[in-house]
Amino acid sequence: MKVALKIAKAELNTLFYSPIAWLLAIVFLFQCGLTYTGVLQNYLTYQELGGPYLRVLKMLTNLVFTPPSGMFGTVMQKIYLYIPLLTMGLISREISSGTIKLLYSSPIKIRQIVFGKFLAMMGYNLLLILIIFIFVITGLFNIHSADLGLMLSSLFGIYLLLCAYSAIGLFMSSLTSYQIVAAMCTLVIFAALAYVGTIWQDIDFVRDLTYFLSISGRTNRMLLGLISTKDVIYFGLIIYIFLGFCIARLQSQRESKSAIVVAGRYIFIFFSALMVGYITSLPPLVGYYDATAGNQMTLTSNSQKIIAQLGDEPLEVTSYINLLENNYWSGQPEQRNTDLNRWLPYMRFKSNIKLKYVYYYDNPIYVARPIPGVRIAKRKEDENVKLTAQKYAKTFKVDLGDFKTPEEISKIIDLRPELNRYVMQLKFKGKTTFLRLFDDSQVYPFESETDAALKRLISKLPKIAFLDGEYERSKDKLSDKEYGQLTSLITFRNSLVNQGFDVENVSLQTGEIPADISALVIADPKTAFAPAVLAKIQKYIAGGGNLLIAGEPGKQSILNPLLSTLGVQIMDGVLVQKAGDNPPDMLKPLFTKNITNINKGLQKQLTDSVGVSMPGVSGLTYTIGGPFLIKPLLMTDSSQNWNKKGKLVVDSADVVFSAADGDTKAAVPTVLALTRQINHKEQRIIIAGDADFLSNKELSRGRAANFVFGIDVFGWFTYGQFPIDTNRPESEDKHLNVTDKGLITLKVLFLGILPGLLVIIAAVFLIRRKRK
Repeated sequence: MKVALKIAKAELNTLFYSPIAWLLAIVFLFQCGLTYTGVLQNYLTYQELGGPYLRVLKMLTNLVFTPPSGMFGTVMQKIYLYIPLLTMGLISREISSGTIKLLYSSPIKIRQIVFGKFLAMMGYNLLLILIIFIFVITGLFNIHSADLGLMLSSLFGIYLLLCAYSAIGLFMSSLTSYQIVAAMCTLVIFAALAYVGTIWQDIDFVRDLTYFLSISGRTNRMLLGLISTKDVIYFGLIIYIFLGFCIARLQSQRESKSAIVVAGRYIFIFFSALMVGYITSLPPLVGYYDATAGNQMTLTSNSQKIIAQLGDEPLEVTSYINLLENNYWSGQPEQRNTDLNRWLPYMRFKSNIKLKYVYYYDNPIYVARPIPGVRIAKRKEDENVKLTAQKYAKTFKVDLGDFKTPEEISKIIDLRPELNRYVMQLKFKGKTTFLRLFDDSQVYPFESETDAALKRLISKLPKIAFLDGEYERSKDKLSDKEYGQLTSLITFRNSLVNQGFDVENVSLQTGEIPADISALVIADPKTAFAPAVLAKIQKYIAGGGNLLIAGEPGKQSILNPLLSTLGVQIMDGVLVQKAGDNPPDMLKPLFTKNITNINKGLQKQLTDSVGVSMPGVSGLTYTIGGPFLIKPLLMTDSSQNWNKKGKLVVDSADVVFSAADGDTKAAVPTVLALTRQINHKEQRIIIAGDADFLSNKELSRGRAANFVFGIDVFGWFTYGQFPIDTNRPESEDKHLNVTDKGLITLKVLFLGILPGLLVIIAAVFLIRRKRK
């Protein structure tokens, strides 16, 4: 080891007594300074603009430093260009000058020579890391509560990558006496290792091998703050392979051995690395360390509890992928490793998750709405599914024989209820459920949807019953007025069925209210309740059942008899507002401070004054002192809104306030929350003067909180158990401690003073070297 250290010292002297090492360090410092100040200036602009732009300033440490737009991301994109210029002469210089023969004849061992030169590169790489560390220290002052753990993890990942690049460059330098050729060959190997993970991905064995060898994206998790033994060992194995190749190469030049023996050395090095890599990448043997503040790269505590409840029994995930469906792109064999990465956060806590894939072809079923209120399953016009599949197979260059026919897949599983889409079936202890892909930009399920599917396998889920029999709003239909999107649309990520709820219809004309439901929904009944139906509802309320009642203007006579027992009444008339861009009956009442009792996450909507759109809403009145504690959740603005009596005509003259006609101005509630203690639990009831706020049309309206409010109301009925809370505490690094003047100072420092100082130091070293 002493000999290797002496060689390393001599090699470092050689490096720093040459212009190239200094030039690269200066350019690297300038590049880092330019990127850091540029990114900082962008977010400082957002901070100074204030208002809605402040929402961008979350997790500033990630924004300023990590990929894709942060400083580390830019460094990673260009750093591979530096190393070949440094490594190209490490051994090729010895070969071209003939000094390698002196080394061969000396008592120094080949491995000492190789290790010494590699240690020299490790030292230079450490200099580059120290340059980056200058910006890490600066970031600690410029960013309030900066995430130091994240930045140190990133530095570790960058250093491992630099060392791996150095080992590759060292080996390529041993192959030729021409330094330029060595540098070019090093770049070729870098490109090959980055590209190898994309070839032959449709072949299982080859896919696993090429994915292991690929260096592309290996530092991504470390740059985001998650260090795994799998990634660390990978870089160690790359270094082992290329240093081993270098030793074998120089040894073969020193000794006279047969080609078989020489080839055997290379093969042993390569396959021993593969064996170690395979063993250490097995899920049970992979260790993780989340260096981020708040463990941002780790599943939330609720997710971990669900995984713990699964125990030691294996979880089987079978993906059914349809060649003719749009999401086939995401399910191709080439995407298997991407799919594996999505499951890695769960495999970290449950290593026996088995991923399987079944490919088939069948006509996809599309959800359409050509007729208001009617949900239609429409097949593609080309009914000859086999001909269509043959055309798709030719386009995708796949063998149709690898896909099950509609008849074959139907014998295994009926996927028609899932619209013949790409879907994952989770199987645990004989129970199965589906985890779906969604029609949004993210496509794949998030942590909350995955948790909800897992929860279905191990526990009973809350059930929401929708009253059906008096022409109430439908939980299945997708027309504007209905509730299908919020409740049962499987392609919508945030529908109740995808967030851990079961939904069903119930008719009290022929049946009873199920005893196991979490809440009963009565949404805009069009006809009066029969006495028997009303008695059943009242019995349900008296027993402590949770309830959501949503009325509409003009339907007061239908619901008020029921509401009177609760101490609530729907006011006569309709609430309107002053003339503006919206119709006079389109109100957006604002949340009251009581809304945080429903869900603390609604505090943001309360603070930002984001209302709930209610087209056609009646006010509510209530009495105090009854059995229920009644709290308003949404209130109108008395300066803008009033209650209009009589018939409202919105398509003629402007609607104006008229006290003579019975109009009244006052802030009135449009949604109330009722609670009381009964049968050893808290009974919860929501009453709304509008049924449209949960409709398909209003959920898609912009700049309104209808969706989040609706989901949280149903979550309130489950006492916070669903939807599963996967929210994380808001990051503290959301403010920059720098001004415009301070930024100018940083630019002068990083783009002028420090590079200039490094130039002066380099000049002193090089001049002294020349004099000697």
